[in-house]
Amino acid sequence: MIDFSTKKGFICDMDGVIYHGNQVLPGVVEFINWLNREGMQYLFLTNNSGHTPRELQQKLARMGLDVSEDHFYTSALATASFLKEQAPGCSVYAIGEAGLFNALYDAGITMNDVNPDYVVMGEGKSYSLDTLTKATNLVLKGAKLIGANSDISGPIENGIAPACRALVAPIELATGKQAYFCGKPNPLMMRTGLRILGCHSAEAVMVGDRMDTDIISGMECGMNTVLVLSGVSTRETVDTFSYRPTMILDGVGKIVEEAEKQKKA
Repeated sequence: MIDFSTKKGFICDMDGVIYHGNQVLPGVVEFINWLNREGMQYLFLTNNSGHTPRELQQKLARMGLDVSEDHFYTSALATASFLKEQAPGCSVYAIGEAGLFNALYDAGITMNDVNPDYVVMGEGKSYSLDTLTKATNLVLKGAKLIGANSDISGPIENGIAPACRALVAPIELATGKQAYFCGKPNPLMMRTGLRILGCHSAEAVMVGDRMDTDIISGMECGMNTVLVLSGVSTRETVDTFSYRPTMILDGVGKIVEEAEKQKKA
């Protein structure tokens, strides 16, 4: 059980928690209204590297949700921050979408398809046998392999789509090199999220639909965790893991119901 009256902030995943594809999930409007009404700090922390915070803000706006741009942090931003810290001014060969490229450019990182310091992989439609072959040979020549996140798949409206970890795997197999992943459950991303919130881990709740990224990252950072069953996880899949979330709920709307119940008790 989580005592929501003691909490000051929420870190929430997006895919499978807030929406599926372009479909907002039940209870989300009530949840965001409750966060605003209670004066909670909140951050949408997504492993999807394809979108910029502004694009995510506009995506929610199209679904009727009014959330400002400063409430979003992505694995693309975490990746750019990591590279800027590790090797300021480095160059990369990147496969991904606008969210990843914008984050890298903003961090002062340049594109280089000849002798880059890093090969950086995110999700994206530019992924092909040609780009995969290019990336493989650059890694064999000495470029270090970085993945924006370690998600194997992600929920879409009609099923699942392969995600970053699955897209990086062929390069790892072909080169014998292991990628370093910057998104959840990497604690660097979680600590950044807490810093943005201005919350201590004991004052924050992690909400997600995946045991292997969302729940473990919250748990290992000392946060209470809520697994919602609106994405990829089911009550049956929870039993296949050696750890458990603090609470299991059908969706984020149930958080509001639990908090209101506690208030009345």
